[in-house]
Amino acid sequence: MSGGDQELAKDLGPLAALTIGVGTMIGAGIFVLPQTAISDAGSFAVVSFLVGGVIALLTAFSASELGTAMPKSGGAYYYVNQALGPLFGSIAGWANWMGLAFASAFYMIGFGEYIRAIFGVSGSVGAGPLSLSYVQLIALAGAAFFILINYVGAKETGKLQNVIVVILVAILAVFTVIGSLQSDPANLPASKGYSAMLTTTGLIFVSYLGFVQITSVAEEIQEPGKNLPRAVIGSVVIVTVIYALVLVVMSASVEQGFIAGLSEDKIAVVEVARLIIGPVGAIAMLAGGLLATASSANASILASSRINFAMGRDRIVTPDINEVHPRFGTPYKAIGITGGFILLFIALGSVELLSTLGSILHLVIYALLNVALIVFRESDVVEYDPSYTVPLYPITPVLGALSSIALIVFINPEVIAIGGGFVVFAALWYVFYARSRTDQRGALSDWVLSQPEQMPNAAVDVANVAQPDGGEFRVMVPLANPSSETDLVTLASAIAKQRGGTVVATHIVTVPDQTALQYGADHVEDIDAGSVELLEHAREDAETFGVPVETHTVISHRGFEEVFDAAKMYNADLVVMGWGPDHGSPGRAEGAFDDLTQDVPCDFLVLKDRGFDPDRILVPTAGGPDSDLSARIALLLREQYGSEVTLLNVNDSERVGREFLESWAAERGLSDATLRVETGDVEASIERAADDATMLVVGATERGLLRRLVSGSLVMEVVDDVECSVLLAEQRRERTLRERLFG
Repeated sequence: MSGGDQELAKDLGPLAALTIGVGTMIGAGIFVLPQTAISDAGSFAVVSFLVGGVIALLTAFSASELGTAMPKSGGAYYYVNQALGPLFGSIAGWANWMGLAFASAFYMIGFGEYIRAIFGVSGSVGAGPLSLSYVQLIALAGAAFFILINYVGAKETGKLQNVIVVILVAILAVFTVIGSLQSDPANLPASKGYSAMLTTTGLIFVSYLGFVQITSVAEEIQEPGKNLPRAVIGSVVIVTVIYALVLVVMSASVEQGFIAGLSEDKIAVVEVARLIIGPVGAIAMLAGGLLATASSANASILASSRINFAMGRDRIVTPDINEVHPRFGTPYKAIGITGGFILLFIALGSVELLSTLGSILHLVIYALLNVALIVFRESDVVEYDPSYTVPLYPITPVLGALSSIALIVFINPEVIAIGGGFVVFAALWYVFYARSRTDQRGALSDWVLSQPEQMPNAAVDVANVAQPDGGEFRVMVPLANPSSETDLVTLASAIAKQRGGTVVATHIVTVPDQTALQYGADHVEDIDAGSVELLEHAREDAETFGVPVETHTVISHRGFEEVFDAAKMYNADLVVMGWGPDHGSPGRAEGAFDDLTQDVPCDFLVLKDRGFDPDRILVPTAGGPDSDLSARIALLLREQYGSEVTLLNVNDSERVGREFLESWAAERGLSDATLRVETGDVEASIERAADDATMLVVGATERGLLRRLVSGSLVMEVVDDVECSVLLAEQRRERTLRERLFG
């Protein structure tokens, strides 16, 4: 397995973030669906768009809180997977992926309708079930083009998207202003009842997809605690108002029955614009419809590849799907598979079917997202610390979840069955494929299993059954210095081989705060000429062990601190890193600030490299938790290299020390290790024992930060005084603030 990617953190101001939100929603829905909505619901079509906006707004509140608490790529899928676990993560991931594919197919059929209207083509090709209309053929050609664009990685698509958004808003604004001057409330069609209105809401809800995607770039937004909620919530409000005004003007500016009476080859917004503005208005609407359908489809294809990335990272689907094209630098497999689904859906589906399926699957996601917020709040996850909180908790997320599910009930039962089939498939996919491969547990199951006595037996049983039971072992190696690369990768590869795992080689390219990260990504070879060569050497070294290897470049304004975020990003079980000048918290892997504020995201090994030689390994232990990791590493290296392992305990009593080591070694599979007991000063004892060792594996200090800052650290003193290589082992565990400060 191989792959490479760059993680960017561009600076987005509040207006730019808001533009992303509006741009993900202002699109094909308002240019394609009004005629169907007005025909099905009458004057209540306006209410349908308002109801859709309210449901989206309830979820927008929850998405804003989750986005400020966990600014990670993957959007709603990531939050659901973290909160509810991989079973629901599989459902959310597949629903998001297929929902975007259905939406893309819907947008492209809308694109075909506008091309047909411009050129006046009609009819179909083929016969029977193999018959395809010219609209579908145009849609297939257009979809293939945009899939190709994403496959080869066209540049500057983001700036183009912003221009398109401005044009679309301007067209709709002019249409609304001129149409309002000619509107007459008497022209509004009769309503067709609340049931028809809610059914229509399910149809047009596809017009509100995408606002959650803003959370995927939360790390790139300036002051995300303030600007992210403004962007997410503001974009939903703005788009809802625009939709409602357009629908009112369309209905009131023409005589009753005009829209419902249009033939199938006519597009309502175009014909209304032609009537109230003239040929120029019709041309503007045709141009707007083409831009809207094309940009919406392109944005959906792009977003789907990010969902694939997140699912592959968590091994809900194979990580191979994230493989990057060697020439184009795009996740070509993910784009190709998504493109295949889109083409299939275009060939098989109608506008109404595709838009409603896209709506159903996203309503499922939004319901789960609201539940995820409640789980994070109620389970008191330590890392969950949002800078924005939803108003009127828990009423808001409860209403968001219930309204999303309730709306599905009013949709055509046959379409519900198809959407339900996708949900069942996603659940079975987890049971028969992902469960044996992923190891990501959700906050809900952790919370239930942490207090089994207080939980109903059924809840505990379900939590146990749904737990993941697999997942490959991932060893991340942050590389900086070419001189130490081989030893670090060798150590990581030896451990990965024994665990049947993967080596994840990362190179963090640090650029000054004054330099835009996008510039750094585009000029990475100029900023760090050895980056590509460093990772290629790491790949070659790891492959000599026969272990899978991934390589990643991370562009960041931070250096050492970025390692910990990268470990989370790439789902590392163990990090093997070199000893650097930034170890500001003596005797631990992290710096002083991180030591005080957070736990390490996984196990860490920090190598003070004086030549990699695992022939004779010394493991000092007094029974602390980090020495458990030292024992596991010594055992793995012994299995790989046949190392001689010596266990050391410093104790005033030879007998007590030996009894402790015999028991400790037996419990950790090291009964045949050499046992050594020293008396006297701990530091001097370790130094004496290390005289005959080629590698010292020592656990991180248990002293608190304040004590270490005043009196130093035994680990640091030993590291400086011994002559062999030293591995500092720090095991992931939760520590209270008191433990951080005082030990």
